[in-house]
Amino acid sequence: MASIFTFDHDPPRVNSPWQTAQESGKRPQVERSVTTGAIVESDQLSDSHLERLEAEPQDGPIEYKLHLLLRPRRRYNTMSTALKVSGSQQSKPMREAKQPKQSGLPLSSSSQTTRQNRLHHLTTQLLWRLQQSSPNHSTARRDLVIPRLPEDIADLTALEKPGQLLPGLEESNGALYEIGVADDGTFIGLTKDEMDESMTTLKVMAASLGCRVEVQRMKAVGTCEWNDSTSESEGETRVADLWVAEALVMPVLNIEGNRNGQQTDQLDATPRRGASITEQLRVSLIGPTTSGKTTLLGTLSNGTLDNGRGRSRINLLRHRHEVASGQTSVSETILYTRRRKQRLSIAQELIGYEDQRIFNYNIDNINEWPDIHDRAEKGRLAFLLDSAGHPRYQRTTLRALVGWAPHWTFLCIPNEDGPSTSGVHSLSGVDGALGVGIVSMDLAMAHLDLCLKLAIPLAILITKSELGQMATLKEHLAIVFTKVKAMGRTPKLLTSAARDEDNLTEVPENDLRKIQDEVISPITKSGDPLSIVPVILTSAVKGIGIGLTHALLRSLPTPPIPTARDFVPLALNPEQPAALFHIDEVFDMSLSRAQTITTSGSGESAPVVTGYLRFGKLSIGDKVVLGPFPGDDEDAGALVPNDHPPPGYGLSIPHPSSAEFARLSSRHTLSASKVEGEWRQATIVNIRDLRLPVQTIEAGQAGSIQVVFNEPNAEISDSNATPGKPKLSINSLRKGQVLAVPSQHMVDTGLSLQAASSLIASFKTSDVKSLTVNSLVNAYVGMVRTAVRVLRVIRQRTELNAQKDPTEDDEDMFGMNDHIELERTRSEADLDEYQAEYHVSLELLNNREWIELGSQIVLVEGGFRDKSGLEGYVGNVIEIVE
Repeated sequence: MASIFTFDHDPPRVNSPWQTAQESGKRPQVERSVTTGAIVESDQLSDSHLERLEAEPQDGPIEYKLHLLLRPRRRYNTMSTALKVSGSQQSKPMREAKQPKQSGLPLSSSSQTTRQNRLHHLTTQLLWRLQQSSPNHSTARRDLVIPRLPEDIADLTALEKPGQLLPGLEESNGALYEIGVADDGTFIGLTKDEMDESMTTLKVMAASLGCRVEVQRMKAVGTCEWNDSTSESEGETRVADLWVAEALVMPVLNIEGNRNGQQTDQLDATPRRGASITEQLRVSLIGPTTSGKTTLLGTLSNGTLDNGRGRSRINLLRHRHEVASGQTSVSETILYTRRRKQRLSIAQELIGYEDQRIFNYNIDNINEWPDIHDRAEKGRLAFLLDSAGHPRYQRTTLRALVGWAPHWTFLCIPNEDGPSTSGVHSLSGVDGALGVGIVSMDLAMAHLDLCLKLAIPLAILITKSELGQMATLKEHLAIVFTKVKAMGRTPKLLTSAARDEDNLTEVPENDLRKIQDEVISPITKSGDPLSIVPVILTSAVKGIGIGLTHALLRSLPTPPIPTARDFVPLALNPEQPAALFHIDEVFDMSLSRAQTITTSGSGESAPVVTGYLRFGKLSIGDKVVLGPFPGDDEDAGALVPNDHPPPGYGLSIPHPSSAEFARLSSRHTLSASKVEGEWRQATIVNIRDLRLPVQTIEAGQAGSIQVVFNEPNAEISDSNATPGKPKLSINSLRKGQVLAVPSQHMVDTGLSLQAASSLIASFKTSDVKSLTVNSLVNAYVGMVRTAVRVLRVIRQRTELNAQKDPTEDDEDMFGMNDHIELERTRSEADLDEYQAEYHVSLELLNNREWIELGSQIVLVEGGFRDKSGLEGYVGNVIEIVE
């Protein structure tokens, strides 16, 4: 199963058949107005020696057309190209048509219908060619906009500004039309009026699909002679040149007015066309290994029950070793100079809902995610992210919980009989592979504790409910309920008597009503989505609880649209950008021909960044900044490799007494104002919202964005860098960076985004005081995962301590007032400790990062094999040190 952001297909490129080995690069652009009839002389054009083209390919975006007329051609006396005719419609062009009717006479209804049918047929052919050059387009049926006849269009100049682009064509490389050319490549040619009429027809066709037409070249290939039969000059012999033309039909990627900065208020006031308006729910699936997360996800997304041997999850696995082991695990290993970086195979799936209907791969005509978008347009989309459960890959769990900022989290706990363990997990298996011992309840509880600390809306799914005994189930539920109630949240156990093995395409009415009464109504009444924790018994084999799970995904509340002021007010953070996109993955994708022409880019590919839009709005054509990149005075290589395996499971952070630690600690941090090249300017050329090509992505939505850097040196590879001096390139893009639009205040005042080299975080838990000064820990802030050094841990004064005279400690130099502390009651001391707040100063060791003030931070220690790796400290960033 490919990543949600992967562009699956490699469509045929739009390569002109006129291109020869002697030509290089770009074709000449020829300006020609079909309304004025201005034609460039043939001796001013290239390819004057070319007499014919290669035969028309049967597939691909090239289309040979003898003409695009909606009427029969006139009868010619002679044509210099007549003997070369073969192919398109008839063997001899002189036999093609009868005399045309007088233009002043009204057309009959039958003739009008014939012309309309031909125009519809030609438009369908154009749509097919445009789809052939698209890397991915929806297979769902769409209503084609039938174009009007040219005479029915009052203003033909309106064709230069086409309407809304037909969905699915946003990434098309275009379609190339060779007009006046037979199927075998022979030049037949059209007269000036026939060529103008054909071009007008092509523009009408293109405009109905949201595309425009550009004439690439035009060439005179012969002459013709005919008798004029008009009333004014009846019987007069006319002679004219015969022309062939090449026209490129391209999708219009930018909405006029947005590029020029106009109609800004209107765009902000109303949702812009081209953006997905379907409600999106982002859910992370977490849980210990072998808890059945991927199997359950396969049942929900494929609409088929499992056979007990992994049938429903097999389509979600990407690699052969995963199929063999049955574990979602390592997908590839990339060798670095000192360490290995391991990337994980994480499944992501999309499920659509509208009323009680479920739109997944079990529905006919749904093969790709754009099909699900189409079917659930007026309903809801549930975006589910799987994660690895083995403790060695705990960073993927934190990535799913912290990095992706899920709206809800589904914790999967297996109901399996087995001896309880102490939390120790075997990391070595047979043949040296990653093995998993008995799944312990301790690891599941570590996941639960982390979710409760992060204050994320939570639902618990008890998987494999058909396997364990009732006593085991009661024991597990008792532990879960105790922990949930201890955090002031109410667990709700939900069961369903119905089994859905025979009906997986609709959400049962009873299950919807139960979720509404037991979960949604209490949450709505309290106004707090954290107040209720649904607990559902499920089985991917028997179908138990599948309907309830679908009802939960269909009905769970989503948070309000995020804004830039959710964490801190404007007064505390005036440098907040207008839009912020967190980058999770980076890869390259070829630019379409339309994008290359629009951006005047010379490269064949451009970087694509994936992630989610925290707040704001991004549209194709917007000018953005990306970063932070290593500055000219900084070491471009990471001091600690990004995404290194967590300490204690294969790698360890250097000990404070080691030379390696001294090297990291001696890193010199620069002020943000002194770092040159830290932020790079770029232009957005392509956007996908969960694989759906769109013009605009809204706040809170996940997707991928393709950008073209504005700097001329952005496309220089690292191999061309000067020895000893790091060179920036598109390869410098990495996980944890951000894509942003500076606010108007920042533009007016000349401010820029500031990266952090250190920060201060607040933790309202006494456990954080166990952190040792100068120790190294892993920090997770948004998509950023980095090693940090603990500079200091300071306990803040509470209300109880504030009542104490600050001079008492100074006056009691010899501890004579110790009895005062002894007189304090035990409850006061416990309350004081419970309300304690600690400020921890941290120094970033990998790279300078952009960290949002007020965002949540998780610190995870390493080096202990007797822990799950999820025992973290959760706090908030209160100060950024640049």
